[in-house]
Amino acid sequence: MQALTVRPGTAGSLAVTEVPDPDPAYGDLLVQGLALGVCGTDREIADGDFGAAPPGRDVLVLGHESLGRVLEAPEGSGFSAGDLVAGVVRRPDPEPCGACAHGQFDMCRNGRYTERGIKELDGYGSRLWRVESEYAIRLDPSLEQSGVLMEPTSVVAKAWDQIEKVGNRAWFEPRTVVVTGAGPIGLLAAMLGVQRGLDVHVVDLVTEGRKPELVRDLGGQYHSDPVAEVLGRLRPDIVIEATGASQVVLPTLGGTSPYGITCLTGVSSAGRTTSVDAGALNRDLVLENDVVIGSVNANFEHYSAAAQALAAADGEWLGRLVTRTVPLERAAEAFETDDDDVKVVLDLT
Repeated sequence: MQALTVRPGTAGSLAVTEVPDPDPAYGDLLVQGLALGVCGTDREIADGDFGAAPPGRDVLVLGHESLGRVLEAPEGSGFSAGDLVAGVVRRPDPEPCGACAHGQFDMCRNGRYTERGIKELDGYGSRLWRVESEYAIRLDPSLEQSGVLMEPTSVVAKAWDQIEKVGNRAWFEPRTVVVTGAGPIGLLAAMLGVQRGLDVHVVDLVTEGRKPELVRDLGGQYHSDPVAEVLGRLRPDIVIEATGASQVVLPTLGGTSPYGITCLTGVSSAGRTTSVDAGALNRDLVLENDVVIGSVNANFEHYSAAAQALAAADGEWLGRLVTRTVPLERAAEAFETDDDDVKVVLDLT
């Protein structure tokens, strides 16, 4: 069968190749791949920056943003042929840390987890794939066109879960959230904010096109002013940072109202330096009881929450997040960036 493969650590090795049918060791559910989302992580693996093939091999089947339809499911698995599903990305260490042992593998402390399509496990970028029933999430049938957004939605579902857990350390009735970045993570974070009844604001550089329209049609307010100015005007209760750009990250720290929460979901590039008044930043954080948290990946509960959020969302709006669909045979085109792209998807059918 055809699959999207890469040799981790080797730039320019991305290819669509013939690979064996999926090994039953990968799970009891046999799934027809429908779509695969492409994100910055995939592009970095394709560029040779990181990633790891399964032990004993030098080739990795890429892809962690999955959507498929069950072809075969054993009796008692809880799934049936025809179910629309997505696969969880991370697996705990066989000798798990305390967090992994409690099902919170997104918070792994020893780093020996594995991840489908990223670290030591083949991904979902193939015509057929397998997944363990305990790591599969059933999606509402209405999500056949947009269920590929499941994995990024799970990431923001975790971010909101962490924000709410931290907020409940004291009286917490947030009203305003600012999201920095109008990519898939930022827009989906804004969607979950709207679903919570909050006053949602999104900040991004572009001034026209689909991103401002998507924010407005969601019911949020769009801003292209410098993030420090927006935060100074709004003094939000919550900031969700989804760019990873240091010039955006720094103003968000301490940019909330008193005992506000800043959640960092974007991953910054190393090796870049900038000046900051550390004393003033420390003073603001301490005197206002502010919190800054990092959030990455998701566990099964977050995937379940994401499935519910997608099912409750406006289907037409969700569909507009998928801005380009590329057939698997032309996969390289999906790895080319366009300023107006939100989510690029590979059609595996």
